[in-house]
Formats: sequence, structure tokens, C-alpha cells
Amino acid sequence: MAKVNENYLKLRGSYLFSTIAKKVSEYQNSHPEEAKEIIRLGIGDVTKPLTPAVLKALHSAVDEMGNSETFRGYAPDLGYDFLRKAIADEYKERGCDIDPGEIFVSDGAKSDTGNIQEIFSEDSIVAICDPVYPVYADSNVMAGRSGSFDEKNDRWDRIVYMPCTRENGFSPELPEKVPDIIYLCSPNNPTGTALNKAELKKWVDFALEHNSVILFDAAYEAYITEDGIPRSIYEIEGAKKCAVEFRSFSKNAGFTGVRLGFTVVPQDLEISGVKLNPLWARRHGTKYNGAPYIQQRAGEAVFSPEGKKETKALVDFYLGNARIIYDGLKAAGYEVYGGVNSPYIWLRTPNDMTSWDFFEKLLNEYRIVGTPGSGFGPSGEHYFRLTAFGTRENAEKAVERLKKG
Repeated sequence: MAKVNENYLKLRGSYLFSTIAKKVSEYQNSHPEEAKEIIRLGIGDVTKPLTPAVLKALHSAVDEMGNSETFRGYAPDLGYDFLRKAIADEYKERGCDIDPGEIFVSDGAKSDTGNIQEIFSEDSIVAICDPVYPVYADSNVMAGRSGSFDEKNDRWDRIVYMPCTRENGFSPELPEKVPDIIYLCSPNNPTGTALNKAELKKWVDFALEHNSVILFDAAYEAYITEDGIPRSIYEIEGAKKCAVEFRSFSKNAGFTGVRLGFTVVPQDLEISGVKLNPLWARRHGTKYNGAPYIQQRAGEAVFSPEGKKETKALVDFYLGNARIIYDGLKAAGYEVYGGVNSPYIWLRTPNDMTSWDFFEKLLNEYRIVGTPGSGFGPSGEHYFRLTAFGTRENAEKAVERLKKG
């Protein structure tokens, strides 16, 4: 008799952003006129079009696919050499010695951060920041590492939570219980704060001492503006022996609808004498047929001189939105964080309102969609995330509406 994976039955409702989409859809159906004025600052989806360098590469690749002499079939499962080399060269510019053979091209960081757990033991102890991107916890729930859900404390009893609160500057502290796998996200989604070099070195030293592995999500590294904030964990000495890094083209180059990312698994990274690089390669080759040629040529264009210039302009635009939202909320009396090294603004809800109550208030009274902080973890309660990925007009409109409230 067939049986389901009962770990899936443990999951708490639907995926956070699916729940938000459902609530917004219900509001639109019951308020058709007001729905026209909704400003979406919830999901971290970009709104600016692809840049000229990327479009040129896409068109050229499409033309190649229409010619029998240049047509490409299945892509190499680990990625085309031209893109892996471009990525490795970019790392070298930052002083990080990453070999193309350590780079695995994929359809995005979300997939990789969710799938990487498959190469680790089922009884591994997992540590996550709190609050943080829901995929880290949910994918380990699916794999059976979470234990039972503690309703009273709103957390899984086998997952190690590392609270990121205003009291500790939203920077995770070393846990008392030593985990096998440590998820770090910097700049952090949702708080918008980033680890400086000293803070990140502390984690690398901890992982090396305890033979733990750091899974470092650097999807928002392009938004770092302050000095002393590493854009890669490999800027820290020893990190190649203890860390996997995830990167994305979605938020810097606008590839949310194109889908492309990559993961770095160094050859020096071992667990009990077993190298992780060939394990991830085996998993990749078995379950994935490679990112399409067209997307990979577009990714290569991002690292061209023109592509770098255009990508920076995109990032600067969204950071401009972040500054407008941050400054406007601050002036209106809100307690606000993030928005400097990140496209996310993290605000304290007024009068200790729950984050879902605040979501309902913004939607129904101000026609603004954001993301409740509790959806990112128990320490996210009484907080709320707004994104800067909208238009300039909507960023300004949202601030004006919130000021009036």
C-alpha cells in the first residue's frame, strides 16, 4: 500500500507568500473598486525590465537555438563552462579563489537552499536565524529533521533557533547547542541587516571548531553599500573548509521571471573525510537537467562590463525606493530597520499589534500589501516587512498613505 511522506503533514498551513496571495485575492473579489489602488510591497519580486545587455544576450541565444549549426540540447548538468568561468572571475575580483569546478549553475537560490539538505544525514541538527526565509525550516520539516511543533513556543523542537532581535541588533548569536548545519542569510531576509566581517568570522571559526557546515545565502549581496560587510563568506579565511554559498540573479539582475542562480561547494569542504562537492554534483546530475542555454547566456551578460553597469543601476534604483520608504516611515514615527544594505524594510508594528493584524489593517484601510513578520519565525512577531522592489511612484504613494495613518 502506498504511503505519503508524513513529514509533509507536519507543515504549518500553506507557504507564507501563498497565504498572502490568497488573502489579497479575497480582498480583490470583495472590493473590486478599491482593489485597483492596491500597492504591492509584499513578495520580493522585481518590477524593472531586463537590461539591454541581458536582452541582447537573450535574443542572440534564441537565434542560435533556431539554427541547426548552433542549436543546443540538454545543458551540462553543472552549468556551461562560459558561465562558470565568468562567475569564478567575478569571485577572483573580490579576492576569493573559487574554481569553476566548485560552481553549480541552477534555476535559482530558492531551489538550491531547499534541496541542499538532501546531502546531509537525516538526524542532523539544524540551526536557523529567527526570523528568516521560511524555506530553510520548511525543507527540513519535509526531510524529517524538525521533530514536533511546539504550539506554545511557536517553533519546532529539534530545530535550533537563533533569535535576531532589536536587543542584539538583529545579529544571530552563537547557539549553546552545537548544530551540524547552520543557515545564515546576509543581508538578511527579512530584517535587512547584514553581518560585518568580524561577525561572520565568528561563525566561520565556530563551524571549523565544531565541524559544522554553514549554508550561506548571499542572494542580496549586490545591495551592500557599507564598508566592512562581506559580499561573500569566502572573504573570510577558512570558509572554504566549512561553508556552501548560494547566489542568485533574481534580485540584482531582475531574473525572477528568467530563473537562474548558482551554488558554490568548495573542494576543501569535507564531513568526516567525505567531500561534499561530488555529492552535490551527483545529486545535481541525477535530479536536474541543467539551466537552459538561453538563460545561461543571459547570466554571462550580467558579468560583462555593460551588464555590471546596468545591474548596478537597477540595484541603485531599488535602494532609492528603500531610502524613500525608510525615511518616510521614520518621519511618521515608526520604528524602522534595514533598507541600507538590503531592499527590505523591517518595521515594528504600532502598539504591539500582531503582524497579521497589521497586515489586515494595511490591506483594508490603506490598500498596501506587505509581509507579516511572524511568517518568518516566532521572533518576527510584532514586525512587518516591506520591499523596495515596486515602482518609485508606488513607494512614494505607500509612504504618503502610511503617514496619514
